[in-house]
Amino acid sequence: MQNTSKEYDAIIAKCRALFVNKMSDYGSAWRILRLPSLTDQIFIKAQRIRSLQQNTVRKVDEGEVSEFIGIINYCLMALVQLEKGVVEQPDLNTEEAALLYDKKIAITKQLMLDKNHDYGEAWRDMRVSSLTDLILQKLLRVKQIEDNAGKTIVSEGIDANYQDMINYAVFAMIHLGEAK
Repeated sequence: MQNTSKEYDAIIAKCRALFVNKMSDYGSAWRILRLPSLTDQIFIKAQRIRSLQQNTVRKVDEGEVSEFIGIINYCLMALVQLEKGVVEQPDLNTEEAALLYDKKIAITKQLMLDKNHDYGEAWRDMRVSSLTDLILQKLLRVKQIEDNAGKTIVSEGIDANYQDMINYAVFAMIHLGEAK
């Protein structure tokens, strides 16, 4: 599991670097996005990955990796929105946003380590396509919870679903060799 922790950190470092660079370019314009908008952005990325996995012809020269990075970063934005709420105007500078990113990813990584302990790293025997399908399933769950105004009877909350999507996307990128 020590290897998984290092691989996880390597993937997140790539995602975080892109997040910080985009914050430098665009500021925190994403802070105006409501959760359903972020969920829809993640859904588009997951659908594109599934399409790339199923189709042999590609008309845009971008692969699965950039889409998995997008899923991770949009999920982290959603976790920040859950904590801080939606705003009408961008309100975070790059340093503040990076600190929130680090806080949310630390919690999400600990969840991964705990589940990895209990499940014995079963994800290592899974296909990238299965991880993509699990992300899509989590997205459909989140959409249903959003449609129910956040109310659940026995299910975990939206935040746990976003965290699982991050972890599945990291696992997929590890499988794709992006931790090296």
